[in-house]
Amino acid sequence: MTSSSSSSKRSSRISWTPTSFTYEVPGAPEIPGEGKPRRAAYMEGLELLDMPPGVNSLHENFLLGVKIASDNPYLGHRIRNEDGSLGPYEWETYAQVYERVKKLGSGLAQLSIDHQEAVGLYSINRPEWVIAEQACYLHMLTTVPLYDTLGDAAIEYIVNQTEMRVCFATLDKAHNLIRLKPKLRTLLFVVIMDDPVPEEFVRSANRVGVRVIGMREMEEQGGKREMPAVRPGPDAVATICYTSGTTGVPKGAILTHRNILAVAYGVHYMGTVGRFHPITANDVHLSALPLSHCFERAWQQLLVMNGARIGFYSGDMAKLLDDAAELKPTMFNGVPRLFTRIYDKVWAQVRAKGGIAAYLFQRGYAAKKAYLAQGYVKHALWDKLVFGNVRAKLGGRVRFMLSGSAPISPEVMDFLKVAFSCDVYHGYGQTETAAGIAITFMGDFSSGHVGAPFGSGEVKLVDVPSLNYSSKDKPCPRGEILIRGNQVFKGYYKNPEKTAEALTSDGWVRTGDVAMWDENGKLVVIDRVKDIFKLAQGEYIAPEKIENVYLKHDLVAQAFVYGDSLQPALVGVIVPDEETFLPWAKAQGYEPSATMAELVQVPELKKKFLQLLVAHGKKYKLNGFEQVRAIYLEADPFTVENTLLTPTFKLRRPNAKEYYQVQINDMYAQLSA
Repeated sequence: MTSSSSSSKRSSRISWTPTSFTYEVPGAPEIPGEGKPRRAAYMEGLELLDMPPGVNSLHENFLLGVKIASDNPYLGHRIRNEDGSLGPYEWETYAQVYERVKKLGSGLAQLSIDHQEAVGLYSINRPEWVIAEQACYLHMLTTVPLYDTLGDAAIEYIVNQTEMRVCFATLDKAHNLIRLKPKLRTLLFVVIMDDPVPEEFVRSANRVGVRVIGMREMEEQGGKREMPAVRPGPDAVATICYTSGTTGVPKGAILTHRNILAVAYGVHYMGTVGRFHPITANDVHLSALPLSHCFERAWQQLLVMNGARIGFYSGDMAKLLDDAAELKPTMFNGVPRLFTRIYDKVWAQVRAKGGIAAYLFQRGYAAKKAYLAQGYVKHALWDKLVFGNVRAKLGGRVRFMLSGSAPISPEVMDFLKVAFSCDVYHGYGQTETAAGIAITFMGDFSSGHVGAPFGSGEVKLVDVPSLNYSSKDKPCPRGEILIRGNQVFKGYYKNPEKTAEALTSDGWVRTGDVAMWDENGKLVVIDRVKDIFKLAQGEYIAPEKIENVYLKHDLVAQAFVYGDSLQPALVGVIVPDEETFLPWAKAQGYEPSATMAELVQVPELKKKFLQLLVAHGKKYKLNGFEQVRAIYLEADPFTVENTLLTPTFKLRRPNAKEYYQVQINDMYAQLSA
């Protein structure tokens, strides 16, 4: 195996090696308690990036895509056979979609809808979502995504706050709107994306005062009577994107055409200067992350900007790999929760195989991981011998991956680079910044950071005295992340109080995240301003940090760590990973036929599980006071549906505390006994 270290077995090395990822903005004033703003190194001497040259709106960005790739495939979906099985992808070209957009826009305008009026989009990802969105932009309307995971109360709140009269929806979502209609005082029209529309549904909607129109029917009406377009300018409102957050009613972030385009163009520009993979008309994207969130929407604008194609997943996340095998995407976007599951499952399969197969995988993994620091992600021998099967899970053509939405562990990032033999970018952002604050660079194979600010913005760190973080800390300045730039939102819709909390008078948005600038000028997110509590003995606890450590254990699928300022110790609710937990329980001598629900109740198993967790925590250098002292094993996962996760799969701590209050009380009672 000595040949595995020869350069002939490796890919070409990235020659670019920056000394610093960022630079301090010259001339920026010294403000007590604040660090100087920083921008990406490649932006030195340039103005902040705005929008593509000659493009002033998201509709004009779409026209740019039509010009580049008129007869090329644009939007694709899988054909569903009569027996329910899924067939190949069926495509509409850029030119075909443009014709549909113009007709649909004219049909929509015939409803006497006002400029900048809110129009709802209520469905999972599918071509009709994008076509309806572009029809809205063509006539300077404001899109407002809805999604089930917000809950009925939130949908009622959003529809009424935005005074929504028109909503595009799939038939299943439309049923929900009609059910809620007595509380939706402004809703008058529902445009059904599915075809045909059942007559009985039309009648039931009419009975509650809602007119139902099929989307194809609206396109036909628009084709017969063309209405003049009213194209928006850069600062017109493109969308009001409601964030569920972890507490309270949802907040509607007001995002302009400029905001979203600044993020998309920022990534495009990185591709032109060698900091990101250039996107071309040959690229193929698998759209599965929700279009109701900014990450997917901004990304699709980047693809359209370059005439790339977008294939939508079949609607079932359990069949995502089957969709990927059929589509063969050239890129793969995901969230840490998805990537962590892939990481866990691949390693579980390796351990299950054992023998020579496990030996070769571990040998190849160790060899390739050693090359990451040298700038290599491909290896002719190990990729063919070991990792080809892993790459095939995503169709075999993925040339880079992008993780966003939440922090991802360095171990998982390294695994993705090694196992899929490609660059893996980590993006960091929020709805309030159209999903873009910072992103890593092509050719940088280190992990544990989020790179440099987008070219459209600048970042500064502000002191957090209560947590002892200072922008003057040496050698690495620390503080709350604030960002200013063309991607920063205009405020929360009809909510001046929350807007004032988020935005400073000079245009900086407070993120609530704590970070540091490392020795190379990379941004490293290390904490949250608010997700901190103090134990009875005075120790500050960052629960997310502890949860992320426990989640690295292959027996753990989900974790919720809780502490009380009146208690000296932490407790936790742990959802075991069924695929690894059941074999482990069997190895401890328990019945192989026992269910998860039965096994998590066994006191002796819970005791052994806790011992494993504590040992694991020590391995990752958790302090004694950071370790949980009692656990409750939960058979059912945390989900959006049971309100324990946000739609972006972040833990809702207040909900989790309320949900498990009885178990928390029991654990503390046991510790006090």
